[in-house]
Amino acid sequence: MTSHVKTEAAPIPFIDVATQRARLGSRIDEAVSRVLTHCRFVNGPEVAELEAKLAAFAGARHAVSCASGTDALAMILMAWGVKAGDAVFCPSFTFCATAEVVPWVGATPVFVDVLPDTFNMDPASLEAAIAVARREGLNPRAVIPVDLFGQPADLDAILPIAEANGLKVLCDTAQGFGATWNGRRTGSFGDATATSFFPAKPLGCYGDGGAIFTDDDALVPVLKSVREHGQGIDKYENVRIGMTGRLDTIQAAILLEKLAIFEDEIAARDAAARRYNEALADVCTVPVVDPRASSVWAQYTIRLPHGTRDALAAALQKEGVPTAVYYRIPMHRQPAYSHYPAAGNGLPVSEQLSGEVISLPIHAYLDAATQDRVIAAVRRALGA
Repeated sequence: MTSHVKTEAAPIPFIDVATQRARLGSRIDEAVSRVLTHCRFVNGPEVAELEAKLAAFAGARHAVSCASGTDALAMILMAWGVKAGDAVFCPSFTFCATAEVVPWVGATPVFVDVLPDTFNMDPASLEAAIAVARREGLNPRAVIPVDLFGQPADLDAILPIAEANGLKVLCDTAQGFGATWNGRRTGSFGDATATSFFPAKPLGCYGDGGAIFTDDDALVPVLKSVREHGQGIDKYENVRIGMTGRLDTIQAAILLEKLAIFEDEIAARDAAARRYNEALADVCTVPVVDPRASSVWAQYTIRLPHGTRDALAAALQKEGVPTAVYYRIPMHRQPAYSHYPAAGNGLPVSEQLSGEVISLPIHAYLDAATQDRVIAAVRRALGA
């Protein structure tokens, strides 16, 4: 007797790390094996090699590796001597790490709204937030523009505002490393840049990792001191408060192999995003990339009418299509941060986006057939 039992399609991975691992194959095994052979698990030769290649890739004079993207942000603020009484301006629509490091050094995060199309820092809101900080008796010290979901913030507008107000610029490209602004890679703008190599990032290791980029020669030895417990002439002389923020040699070895194929993966991500845009623009609000920018598509994030997102997520889950929401609660509404100042208009765009955004699977190994399955499921769920 013929069976008519319907078999469900296999779930789609939201980020396919396994296919990349298979592509790299023995290259990763051999890279790790070299570290296991020389046994220099901390500050091994692969770390310096990676730093040189990262700097060359980004177009920065220096790259300083570290243990995570969060440590990268914190190390920069520590090296600059940001302290109590200082205001550091952060977008509200971002992951908490951007603002989390500010209270670590005793300073005050001041939240800024974002633009409705690119989801990145709104320059007009930044100016309003600077005025709020001054009214509250804070010293405007630094701004952290975030390259959200893969594309750079509007640096043409933000950099002049920072210069006019004496602000250091700490670019947070944890989601945007490899993207470009006016043809230049992220990591080559501002006073310093922090990035993350968390496994889900476009360039990710097999654990936590991060890096700092800067053209400031004088900043580099301070960063390296902060990274090593504030050491002076050696690790037993401590000239400043520091941390243990080193990148493991094994992670550096893995990143070297991944960096070698990163350009190809960026192109594949962009091709997948373009296919999504063409197929979904008539049923939802698809992402917009500023014409001055390119994106590495850390996330592919659409917008839906308020109140419809959960129904789409549930419908897609039944078809084996995962989704994620970045971010359900803007920073200025988070319980741990709601008492900090914000630009004076209530940050309406951040609040609106938090109720409307949802992200679909995207990665460098999203083949056309799998993507078509996602597209068809989204269109069905939205009644198209």
